[in-house]
Amino acid sequence: MANYGEINRALEALIDGVPHTVANLANASALLFSSLDRLNWAGFYLAEGEKLVLGPFQGKPACIEIPFGRGVCGTAAEMRKTVVVYDVHEFPGHIACDCASNSEIVVPLIKNGKVVGVLDIDSPEVGRFTDEDEAGLEEFARIIEKYAFCD
Repeated sequence: MANYGEINRALEALIDGVPHTVANLANASALLFSSLDRLNWAGFYLAEGEKLVLGPFQGKPACIEIPFGRGVCGTAAEMRKTVVVYDVHEFPGHIACDCASNSEIVVPLIKNGKVVGVLDIDSPEVGRFTDEDEAGLEEFARIIEKYAFCD
């Protein structure tokens, strides 16, 4: 079971006062990938207009561009809410960047009222993500929104 209190305190310590967005997101993805078990991808897509572009991550190479409204990431960005997918093969329009992924959670990142990106985490296990993961990762995203994106 993940200790999100500890993970989120570690994130804040890593990125508070660091004026480098890419470095902050790189450290955040590395922190998640090394702290959570049963993952095969953890990282960020950043908003550019009405599409998401691959940002810092840990895992295998990934899709480079995802339009808002497409796949799990694009859906979370368009809806501006967390999307938890028990089995990605059952999600209409799922974009398979890594065929080993079986479940996914995506949390939108919102700064000054605008979607600036998403936090995307994949697992090779069906049903990997729980309500506890959702709450912990949403808090992780709030810390990212507060500190990682330099104005």
